[in-house]
Amino acid sequence: MNTDKIYAEQIANQYAPKKTSKVVALKKLDQKAKKPAEVFTYTFGIIFALILGTGMSLCMGVIGGGTTLSMVIGIIVGLIGIAGCGVNYPIYKRMIEKGKQKYGSDIIRLAKEIAEEK
Repeated sequence: MNTDKIYAEQIANQYAPKKTSKVVALKKLDQKAKKPAEVFTYTFGIIFALILGTGMSLCMGVIGGGTTLSMVIGIIVGLIGIAGCGVNYPIYKRMIEKGKQKYGSDIIRLAKEIAEEK
């Protein structure tokens, strides 16, 4: 076994032009269908989790001076944060379905081509 030869082939493979296969194209289509929903969901969830945390901090008196007014505002802000976190998953499911409808036919066609080749 010539380890130098194996090492040289690995280095050469890194610099060789890459052919795009159907599997790579299928993965890219799958990413196109799912990525916008995932990015939006994470962003939306983080924002409303921070809003919920702000409301909790106002209620506990960590910020706002611990007055009754800050507690009431904290409850309202916290409920807004809970509502935002609660609607995040249904929005995600709806966005995933739209992505599947948009790219589904191309993904199915390409998957059938890959399955028939082998």
